[in-house]
Amino acid sequence: MNYNIGIVGAGPAGYTAALHAAKRGFSVVLFEKDAVGGVCLNRGCIPTKAILHSAEVFEEIRTAQELGIEVDGAKVDFGKVIERKNQIVAKLRKSLELMIKNSKIVVVNAKAEIADKNTVLANGEEYHFDKIICATGSEPKIIRGMEFDHEKILSSDDVLNLTELPKNIVIVGSGAIGIEWARIFSGFGVEVTVVEAAENLLPMADIDVAKRIERLFKLKKIKFFKGIGVDRIENAESCIVYLSNGEVLEAEKVLVAVGREVKNKDCIEGVNYIGDVCCEIQLAHYAIKQAVEVIDEIPFDKNFVPSVVYGNPEIAWFGKREQDLEQGSYKKSNLLISALGKSQCDNAVDGFIKILTQDNQIVGVHIISKEASSLIQELIIVAQNGISADKLKEICFAHPTYSEGIFEALFNLN
Repeated sequence: MNYNIGIVGAGPAGYTAALHAAKRGFSVVLFEKDAVGGVCLNRGCIPTKAILHSAEVFEEIRTAQELGIEVDGAKVDFGKVIERKNQIVAKLRKSLELMIKNSKIVVVNAKAEIADKNTVLANGEEYHFDKIICATGSEPKIIRGMEFDHEKILSSDDVLNLTELPKNIVIVGSGAIGIEWARIFSGFGVEVTVVEAAENLLPMADIDVAKRIERLFKLKKIKFFKGIGVDRIENAESCIVYLSNGEVLEAEKVLVAVGREVKNKDCIEGVNYIGDVCCEIQLAHYAIKQAVEVIDEIPFDKNFVPSVVYGNPEIAWFGKREQDLEQGSYKKSNLLISALGKSQCDNAVDGFIKILTQDNQIVGVHIISKEASSLIQELIIVAQNGISADKLKEICFAHPTYSEGIFEALFNLN
């Protein structure tokens, strides 16, 4: 069987490549051993955000008295939270499957092996292509001494299958996954402890972002250790977590969120590798842009890829961090979100907008705020198109909004 393009893996990278290739008139075969949508739709971005929203609403209800609203007897039915999550995932997956079907893309639900740059083996058959794209994604990283048992010692996949909230949980790792789940469990009233081996929480972020997260965690009574590793975890009647500083923690559950890894990747010359499997930036939107670049030949600048950590408030950034810049080579502004009228009205005063410039060009932005995931896009467009900070001052921002904080921050650069 001969086709134009074969794509192994139907996550964001794979299905985007398939849909764009079909639009261009190519014959496409999409191989997927599991469900279309990949980790992002089925075990990552979407289900996590659905649960997070429930946690945020419950947390708002618990603090509604500050807004003059009395609410008595609010409680969490976690089974219904998970049921809603499953319904959202199923609805989006069905919609994606319909788009793929309507695009006349052939879907092969089987494990596929790339034999060479033009051949894929699946279901005992050979498929031949002009071009092959590998988008097989990644899996939760396994660390010796912290192996998953999938009941008490959980991966980021396992935690989505909980049917009851634990009384307490230890989260190992404070990347995006660890931070978001700490916020989810805390929002539902679970006692949370985060353990991070690096010197700061969310170590990939700007230092001011890391410090503010620590402050927010303290306010929410989320315990955390930083600069301390985990030696091992024992699965007894409860989980016993042995820390590198000699301390011992006990919890009902442990979530090991120390990143994701690619397994069994044997690169074949002539095959295009996109998404997590290419071992670059492990973000769904990065994978999508890679797919568009491969199929439509529309390039993108990897220096302007946004990172977002969801929760209340959101955290978003792109570009250079202050700790990476030479002292005296840049200007910065750090505007507190509490200075904005909209934040006061929304009771969402935690956070800041931090802008870094060099030679009047924006080189890095770091935001903690409600709507940070949207605010960051405004400044990515500015920075990627070389619009100067002074030129941006000419724009009229609506009031009252969070985006006017960008305007205010520009006048505080020094």
